[in-house]
Amino acid sequence: MLPDGYLAELSPLRHAAGYEQAITDRRHGHAVFVAVASGADAPAGTAGEGSTVIGFVSGGRARRDWLAQGEVETLYLMDDYRDRGIGRRLMRAMSAHLAAVGCRSVMLWVLQENPTRWFYQHLHGRPAARETIRFAGQAMQQLGLRLGPDRDPAGSDRTGAGRLMRRGRARAMLARLAALCWKAA
Repeated sequence: MLPDGYLAELSPLRHAAGYEQAITDRRHGHAVFVAVASGADAPAGTAGEGSTVIGFVSGGRARRDWLAQGEVETLYLMDDYRDRGIGRRLMRAMSAHLAAVGCRSVMLWVLQENPTRWFYQHLHGRPAARETIRFAGQAMQQLGLRLGPDRDPAGSDRTGAGRLMRRGRARAMLARLAALCWKAA
């Protein structure tokens, strides 16, 4: 998906500093949740080194509030830990956090060519926007997905941009999203 040259030039130290700042900076409702493995569950070659980070999710108030109030900015999970329910648990933690800071709707951006976008679609991610971005000198399509059930309990459609739910319905919608994330495989 991303150019090899771009990936080869990534600085682990710079990325680590950026994530450390993201973890400690809680402005704008921002949060980071981290999944770790230790002991027999740790990646090969790290078993005796304590806990090892195997994934994380970050998010906060949406950068584009016309799409949703809350945004999942990043979800990453090491390949060997996929299909174990860890991604769902990370998403559940983020959706609970976003509800706690008052977000009544949730969205995320995913590259159209991302082979794992099925995960978000399985969580009822519905296309809400599409745009072309330039990343690493290359034009890429990304999709804005709104997460959660298509309809609220009363059956009215909540997919229209700009519609706001009453606080109780918003919490119910985010609780249903958390319940979808809870169904671990």
